[in-house]
Amino acid sequence: MRYASSVRIIGHIDLDAFFASVEEREKPYLKGAPIIVGSDPQGGRGRGVVSTASYAARRYGVRSAMPISKAWKLCESARCAGYPACVFVTPGMHSYSKASQEVFALVRKHVRVLEQVSVDEAYLDLSFTGSYTQARRLAEVLRKDIRDTCGLTASIGIGPNKLIAKIAAGTQKPNGLTIVTTRAAERFLDPLPLQEIPGIGPKTAARLKQKGFKTVHDAKALAWQDARRMFGKWGFSLYERLRAIDDRAVVAEHEAPLSIGRHHTFETDTRNLQDIQEVLMDQARRIMRTFAREGFTSFKTVVLTVRFSDFTTVSRSLTLSEPRGTLRELELKAIKLILSFLESRENPRNKALRLVGLRIEKLE
Repeated sequence: MRYASSVRIIGHIDLDAFFASVEEREKPYLKGAPIIVGSDPQGGRGRGVVSTASYAARRYGVRSAMPISKAWKLCESARCAGYPACVFVTPGMHSYSKASQEVFALVRKHVRVLEQVSVDEAYLDLSFTGSYTQARRLAEVLRKDIRDTCGLTASIGIGPNKLIAKIAAGTQKPNGLTIVTTRAAERFLDPLPLQEIPGIGPKTAARLKQKGFKTVHDAKALAWQDARRMFGKWGFSLYERLRAIDDRAVVAEHEAPLSIGRHHTFETDTRNLQDIQEVLMDQARRIMRTFAREGFTSFKTVVLTVRFSDFTTVSRSLTLSEPRGTLRELELKAIKLILSFLESRENPRNKALRLVGLRIEKLE
């Protein structure tokens, strides 16, 4: 593609409270209600987590990835105080996938280079617009089209790279549009808490806090050699990101779903291989039914995610030497992956499993 100028402009589009918004769109009687998409709360005894919470539910303190039992207690407190009761909804992944395809098919009519990174997020190469002014105008068109055509809202961030665009997209939700130019990028990051930088999780933030660093501006005092010594290869990337440097390109992906997966939360934490295997085999069958229904013929990568009893969550993947498309192949790889989580190498403290999730990627 030939750009109108040499300026690099990247967008990040993030569909607002996506699962909950799709539920509202398809069930108008839920409009405005505090909606929580996730597992059955079982009257506060549920063991799953919140997938998405509508903005009405977020006012009660409910957040994504929160234990469903805690979400239920927050909702009960709000109800007892006279606020509307929460509506708990089981995820309808087929509906969400269909809505995602509708939205991003619409976006592709305006933007040729789009990298979809999840069911509700994508990076856009907007360099062809030639200026931030024109990029803003295009973003406004996209937001309007998504709202009018798909009945959903999206927040968009625009900046000189992926890092800035993603953070910007989250600053004015819902239905927000935030522009951060190249000159303003470092100033934009400086006052942010460290965990606002993608890649800085609780452990990294804690180590930086031990050094007296609380904000991005604080952490810029860390020399790159020290960052490398503290965090290995990630250290130099961290050093760059604190300074708004990110050279990653937007890579156009196939328009088909990026993955198909299932997850299950056990009623009681377990290390029983037979129980875990039964769940994995059921997940594999469900995944392959969706795989066939969507018209795919092969997958290349199998991903297994486990959540331990202490809520530590870890994923491991296997990439096949050649694409495969059979249930048996998926079952074998799932068993191979789960065994490592029951051995000392991946689980030295012999922790029980709370959740297991299986996913296939690189679909054709």
